[in-house]
Amino acid sequence: MKKIGFLSFGHWQDVPGSSVRTGRDALLQSIDLAVAAEEVGVDGAYVRVHHFARQLASPFPLLAAMAAKTSTIELGTGVIDMRYENPLYMAEEAAATDLISDGRLQLGVSRGSPETALRGSESFGYVPGDEETDADIARSHTEVFRAAIAGAGVARANPQMTGTNGLLAIQPQSPELGERIWWGAGSRSTAVWTAEQGMNLMSSTLLTEDTGVPFDELQAEQIQMFRDAWTEAGHEWQPRVSVSRSILPLIDDETRRYFGLRAQADSKDQVGHLDGGLARFGRSFIGEPDVIAAELAKDAAVQAADTVLVTVPNQLGVAFNARILESIVKDIKPALG
Repeated sequence: MKKIGFLSFGHWQDVPGSSVRTGRDALLQSIDLAVAAEEVGVDGAYVRVHHFARQLASPFPLLAAMAAKTSTIELGTGVIDMRYENPLYMAEEAAATDLISDGRLQLGVSRGSPETALRGSESFGYVPGDEETDADIARSHTEVFRAAIAGAGVARANPQMTGTNGLLAIQPQSPELGERIWWGAGSRSTAVWTAEQGMNLMSSTLLTEDTGVPFDELQAEQIQMFRDAWTEAGHEWQPRVSVSRSILPLIDDETRRYFGLRAQADSKDQVGHLDGGLARFGRSFIGEPDVIAAELAKDAAVQAADTVLVTVPNQLGVAFNARILESIVKDIKPALG
């Protein structure tokens, strides 16, 4: 059975209609939504990470708190922008969080997305070298992070304290975490690179390329290229693949009031310019649950993936989103295979 998770950006804003007015609201309601989602049978609780914005930014305290309040649901990110990260400190935080969760952590990492700050990662102290790109920084930070969580020695020991001058690994260690790292890939070529590196594939509602075919077909091609490259690389374990979708079942007067008028307008892919090139944005799925189930059953990428992450309108509150998620689990998930 395919896994269903929710993905929250954790927006907050003190405006009429928002149930999430402050950063504290966003954090505490994220924890409450993870608890509610587990109760209705959702398989995963994922959070997006954005800096310099009224959205969730520091995932590990939040994920650890979610872990302490739940027992079965997977807890993850989709995605952490690795340009901003100290990879060794992140390795300590990730291992500690994974141990608290008893091995339920699923970490999506990547280059990130267009953001509110100009050269924001430089404010965190990570300045590109000559001819080094943002993608280069993200990938090099990820390489150090993955080596650290795998137990590589990263700092020379003090002989006066340890009796040795060998290399020390970060502590604590969570030995199986390395197989639960996902790369957020926005193109087919990046998906191939992800497979070569031995990471799981996370693909969102945006691809930074366009070939003229529908979004789900292009994404399905991306997934197949990832799996072919994985097989060719000869890794010893089976990877996972997730795709994100905007799914909004109309189940009562409130959901119809908020989203009913969007059903037609958002029912098609969108193509636009992003970072100097064409990009294809996937459609939303809004309507009666049985109609959505039939549409997703024909979605080539949803059928190819093992995990579907549903983006939630978190500003409408925990109870509202829990109702949506319960309908997705009961009325839509069975049709996804």
